[in-house]
Amino acid sequence: MTRIAVIGAGAAGCFCASLLRKWAPTAHITVFEAGAKPMAKLAITGGGRCNLTNSFGGIRTLSEAYPRGERTMKRALKAFSQEDTIAWFTAAGVPCVLQEDHCWFPRSQDAMDVVRALLRGMQGAELRLQTPIHNVKSLLDSFDYVVVTTGGAPKGLPFLEGLDLELVPSVPSLFTFTVKDPALNALTGLVVEARLGIPGTAFSARGALLITDWGLSGPATLKLSSYAARYLAEQTYRAPLLVNWLGMPQDAVREFLLTSARENPQKMVKTTHGPLPARLWEMLFKKAGLREDLRWAELGSKGLNKLVAVLSQDSYAIAGKSRFRDEFVTAGGVALSNIDLGTLESKRYPGLYFAGEVLDIDAITGGFNLQAAWSTGYMCARSIVQSL
Repeated sequence: MTRIAVIGAGAAGCFCASLLRKWAPTAHITVFEAGAKPMAKLAITGGGRCNLTNSFGGIRTLSEAYPRGERTMKRALKAFSQEDTIAWFTAAGVPCVLQEDHCWFPRSQDAMDVVRALLRGMQGAELRLQTPIHNVKSLLDSFDYVVVTTGGAPKGLPFLEGLDLELVPSVPSLFTFTVKDPALNALTGLVVEARLGIPGTAFSARGALLITDWGLSGPATLKLSSYAARYLAEQTYRAPLLVNWLGMPQDAVREFLLTSARENPQKMVKTTHGPLPARLWEMLFKKAGLREDLRWAELGSKGLNKLVAVLSQDSYAIAGKSRFRDEFVTAGGVALSNIDLGTLESKRYPGLYFAGEVLDIDAITGGFNLQAAWSTGYMCARSIVQSL
């Protein structure tokens, strides 16, 4: 009898096991999980709603979604796409809905429906909870195939010791920024569409920006933290930050202000906030150092330049990071140079496979990390079945 071990009962591992149960029903499949529950992280993802995948409608190039692992994900998505994900879960009894932000969720808005669907698919596999694997190499002598799906590795991958594999050091991704600015922190709860950037680098991100009492959160911040994960780790999470509050090029910001001046010459600049929340506009107006009773007709070129600067290049300092809810994503893991990118099998150790976040693949928020789990789990299961 063929014996298959899956190490890690997360999204990738349980999906892979579900497929193997269907495609190789006579194989004996054992899923090892160090924790007390399978798919504990999956159950809380998306705020407990489970953002299954993304339509990729807002993505121009795959590297926008996957800062690391783009080439591998291109192959993986051809094998098992976002459309395949929705079709699989719908057939498994989890009808899905697409939001305006391109994110797919279960129609029930309950992540446990996804967990239960995967557990149903795994029926017949042996699930060993609270059974950490300390040395993968020893399993290769006991099983015909071993699939490692242990997820992100903030503390490294000690269980891979003894295997001659290149590992990329893990650093956090998807985190919020600590910004200690009383005027900004006082605006907690405000959300605006903005662009963030780190001066002196090419790292930037656009999207909804949430002001919090500790700094900045929201999709724009999370995207930037993903793109700049390694850079920020090297800087010990201390770096300058520029905020473009209107998300426009500087010339467009200037034209926006000139239009406001032409249309509202006798109105006070402080009270004409346009698309920005009034409290934010007042804070930025004050930061520009303009006279309280200044009217648009009196703005002049110097006043205009000050407003353009504060709206398009407002400067802050990142003073640390905070975790985004309980969803912890890491950049790093098993280097893709170790892996046959067509099968996700180790080049050096036949029968050893890797799927999910344990690989040096990670994504921005929005369902892309889970799609990587489904696609890479699928590739491993397909490759194993083809080799049987």
